[in-house]
Amino acid sequence: MTDPDPGRMPAPRPLAHPRQDLARRFHDRAAPSFVRDADAAFWRLGTFLPAAVATVLLLWGFLSWFANDGTTWAEALLAVLIGVGFFWIAFSFTTVLAGAYAMFRRVAVADGPVRPLDVALLVPVHEEAPWDVMGNAAAMLERLAAAPGAHSYALYILSDTRNADLAAQEEAAYAMLRHRMPDVPIWYRRRRVNTDRKVGNLAQWVERWGGGHDAMLVLDADSLMSAQAIRELSDALGRDPTAGLVQSFPQLIGARTLFARSQQFANAIYGVALAEGLARWTGHEGNYWGHNAIIRTQAFAASAGLPHIRSFSGRDNLILSHDFVEAGLLRRAGWSVRFLPRLRGSYEETPPTLIDHVLRDRRWCKGNLQHLGLLGTRGFHALSRFHMFHGAVGYLLSPLWFLLLALWATIGVSEERSVINYFSPENPLVPNWPEMSPVNHVWLMATMYTLLLAPKLIGAGVLVASGTRLSYLGGGWRFTGSLLLEIAVSIAYAPILMVQQTLAVIAAFADVKFDWTPQSRVGTAQSWTTLLRFHAFETVIGLLLFFGMLTGFVSYWLIPIMASLLLAAPLSRLSAVPVFGTMATPQEVRAPLVAKRAARWRAELRAAVAPTPAE
Repeated sequence: MTDPDPGRMPAPRPLAHPRQDLARRFHDRAAPSFVRDADAAFWRLGTFLPAAVATVLLLWGFLSWFANDGTTWAEALLAVLIGVGFFWIAFSFTTVLAGAYAMFRRVAVADGPVRPLDVALLVPVHEEAPWDVMGNAAAMLERLAAAPGAHSYALYILSDTRNADLAAQEEAAYAMLRHRMPDVPIWYRRRRVNTDRKVGNLAQWVERWGGGHDAMLVLDADSLMSAQAIRELSDALGRDPTAGLVQSFPQLIGARTLFARSQQFANAIYGVALAEGLARWTGHEGNYWGHNAIIRTQAFAASAGLPHIRSFSGRDNLILSHDFVEAGLLRRAGWSVRFLPRLRGSYEETPPTLIDHVLRDRRWCKGNLQHLGLLGTRGFHALSRFHMFHGAVGYLLSPLWFLLLALWATIGVSEERSVINYFSPENPLVPNWPEMSPVNHVWLMATMYTLLLAPKLIGAGVLVASGTRLSYLGGGWRFTGSLLLEIAVSIAYAPILMVQQTLAVIAAFADVKFDWTPQSRVGTAQSWTTLLRFHAFETVIGLLLFFGMLTGFVSYWLIPIMASLLLAAPLSRLSAVPVFGTMATPQEVRAPLVAKRAARWRAELRAAVAPTPAE
């Protein structure tokens, strides 16, 4: 197809980008061999084994408890469900422990010559505010131009915007960028047909212009990276000929609402140790999160072309969460996939409200559950399969916990106070549930909450102990208050997210289609009608639990869950409330220069191209 405006794009440099056959093995002949990472094997053993042992011990304890009156099939099934859920909690805990240990160890600095790369900065856009997208891009280009290095860079704005007004604003913002930065290669293309959404957008660029660049640094519409981070990613790829992809650790910035700031705080404080642990046990078999990562263009073109797949209902579907699959395909072809958690200066934004988060999560849920059908792909490395399985399990755990909640609620507080009747000659299929004493309740709840809260406390403690100044976190007292507030917020919203993810899993297996809507970047409070309708299911469950407690049938240990679900609509409204002065992060206390410049560029572009209130 001829480009509608050749002056906005360079001359085509085609590159073959075949769609991969997932039923056949594939090895890229251009991929150099590399030595297996012995350290990664050690870290895997130290992370997976303790989690598995703890799970076995928990199962043994439950089955011993059930065995007082003979273990039935239902009790064994319940114990297995608890064990499955417990393993992933324990695995997160051991990953954070591994990361905490790693943060006190020196990482060998890679040396050797760096091959200069021609890098394309790719920004796929769909119905976004043009001044924000191009303001971020302008700030990155400005900082790169201020301190040029061994690599060369060109920016591509790859638009899939359909709205005519937004498209006109994109073009005006692009023209302003070209005028203000005439010596920097900046290109803009808007597709006439949005074939295969973001996957097709990037694939078309690879096929038409990929041959002109050694590497592509894929960014999201809200991505922002410092010049140093971009150069360090480029150096990592230029220094390592075996690397097909190098992923940075994006940190959240720009949050203003209660919900977004709690997510931003968790990412900055607890996420560091988790990222360190993840990097250690993944080694050369890392993962890809779809943005803020640099990819060897020819490796991606030869190895990671995505086919369509069959949905659960038999329809021909696009692979939605393409990033995990592309990382697996690169590793299958013989390229390493690496993660650099200590690279600083990689940023992104997060949904501002609970509803915005849930809407994005529904799409992610469907994409991650698609991966279950791709686990049998020929030639995938075991770790690539684990990444995809782990992503799917992250959503499947919500229905599992919901099922356990339902069982706990219906079992009741005693044989006399139970919603269902247990084990009698008239009903032999239902197990005789051993009555849980207060001691058993406390033991179970304490174990679960300890493993859920410990990674937060460990992550926060090791961040400070490893050298982050308390002044960068707002001071000691302010940091302590922020820590307690984030824990309270996460506890309050966790049951709501559990129910919403359960609904998302059901919708995904039912193959419900979701509109390709742009992510909301501004936290707008929804009307009470919208909130009550959106959270009707949680509210009804909360009411049932409340009346169950009033009548003595439901355990009072479920009060935190009941309160969260019953108050889902008010809590959702609260999530959009602007919050200032708490849950500070180092990126906020000491705002990076590229973020300051991006804010100025955004304001200038907005003033120049945004419609006036009258318009």
